[in-house]
Amino acid sequence: MATISATLCYLLVPIILSSCHTTLCATVVEDLKNLHHPPDFNTTIMSNCLKNPSLRYCSSNPMDLDEIFKYTIVASHLCNESKNPNCVETFPKVDLRNRPNIAPLYLSFSFFWKYCPLTILSIDLSNNSMKGGFPIDVLNCTQIHSLDLSFNQLSGDIPIESFSPLTNLTFLNLSYNCFSESELSNSQFFKRFNASSFLHSGAVPDHKRFTVKIIILLVGFPIFVVLMVIFFGWLCFQRPDFLPRAFKRSRRFTPAILKAITSGFSNQNLVGKSDVVHIYKGILRDGTEVKIEMYFDDMSRERYKEFVEECKVLCELDHKNIVRVIGWCRSRKFRAIVTDWTEEENIEMWLSGSAPPWNHRLKVLMGVVECMLYLQEEWPEVDYELKTSSVLVSEYLEPLISRFKVEEQNSSRRKICKFGVFLLEMMIIRRDQEEFDGGDAGFIRFIRTLHPEDLYEMIDERMEVTETTLNQVKQVLSLGLMCIAIDQSNSEQPSLAQIFNTLSRAYNANQKVFHGDRVKGHKHIQFR
Repeated sequence: MATISATLCYLLVPIILSSCHTTLCATVVEDLKNLHHPPDFNTTIMSNCLKNPSLRYCSSNPMDLDEIFKYTIVASHLCNESKNPNCVETFPKVDLRNRPNIAPLYLSFSFFWKYCPLTILSIDLSNNSMKGGFPIDVLNCTQIHSLDLSFNQLSGDIPIESFSPLTNLTFLNLSYNCFSESELSNSQFFKRFNASSFLHSGAVPDHKRFTVKIIILLVGFPIFVVLMVIFFGWLCFQRPDFLPRAFKRSRRFTPAILKAITSGFSNQNLVGKSDVVHIYKGILRDGTEVKIEMYFDDMSRERYKEFVEECKVLCELDHKNIVRVIGWCRSRKFRAIVTDWTEEENIEMWLSGSAPPWNHRLKVLMGVVECMLYLQEEWPEVDYELKTSSVLVSEYLEPLISRFKVEEQNSSRRKICKFGVFLLEMMIIRRDQEEFDGGDAGFIRFIRTLHPEDLYEMIDERMEVTETTLNQVKQVLSLGLMCIAIDQSNSEQPSLAQIFNTLSRAYNANQKVFHGDRVKGHKHIQFR
């Protein structure tokens, strides 16, 4: 080739052909590391520069002879790799298309592109799957007419300003790469090339793809918004338990929530059933175990409103002797009340099964009265059921009132009477069940027909009443009789405060003598 013919003829042919093949291999790389220019190489370079001052290495000052020597070696190999017809005389093109194994290696020889031969008019590095940024070194070949970097994986920005010296460039192909989008349309230089030069290069917007994106955005975004509104609407009205606390409807359960926490109302979670009510055990999302009482009775719309208002009040009750009401649910098919899950037995079962002693029964009575005082002071409109079958007792002997009702007219006299019945049932054994027909009223009528001696004979002997506690039992029994005196004057029926004071004295006295009574072995009183 004209620009380096003397060097190649005089030096490269005898040296390179004797040490390497024409393919770029590991030997060539080693050659570049180990070979040094001959002693007269400087003379040859100076002679070339006198003949052709336009050679790029001629303008370098000072000259790096080792670098220029390596350049001549790489030029010889690259000329042959590019299948040029006569590399001694001409080097018109760099053709490394479909050569992914060696193309990146030649690109790494920056010293070659620095002194790029002026005879090279075409550079083709297409279809090599090259990665990384734009190979800016090839732009040192400012005389080229054609540059093809298509079908690679080049990324980053295209160096627009570095293309300015390439005034002879008439063909450019950067298609099918991953360049960053740039303002090529604003550059006068790039206006010489049509859109096919940048097809799927990432450098210019794909108008068809952009149109598709706009259509998807215009159609998809409203659909997305509608779906999100539907989704959040479903959350608000069906599964508010998934919402943040600030957006939750306090204490309001939905049928979907109840279905989820009971595993679809499975039989495994069904703990009780009748024609009117189904009782399920459920687990809330925070792990709280709850009891769900589902009622399938027909209710008018007005009664439903009253039911909701009643539940709102019951959810506010907060006392250690009350089963906590967590929330409620209303639907067209059923209404439900959700409370804390309790596995405690009721008083009736407790009395018949474990036969508790007197001090245990007295503690339960104290807990019931404390709860009654709380409700009287804080929630006088709340009524409650005091039956041995509905009041529960914990393992710590704490009673739990579990059934409530909100009533506008709520008589304290009737509540005290109910407590009197509860107290007497805690202390005596029912023998003649037929005498108790008519519920509490029948039981009260029966008690009033008894003489004191007959009543004492009905006291439960399992309470282990001793000579020391006999007086306590009689006082409490008399208190119960006073509580059921509903047809007497107001002065005959004690107030809740008086009931509490009487039980407190009995309870405190019992606590003082209970252990001593056990040690001394006092005889138990036989009432029969």
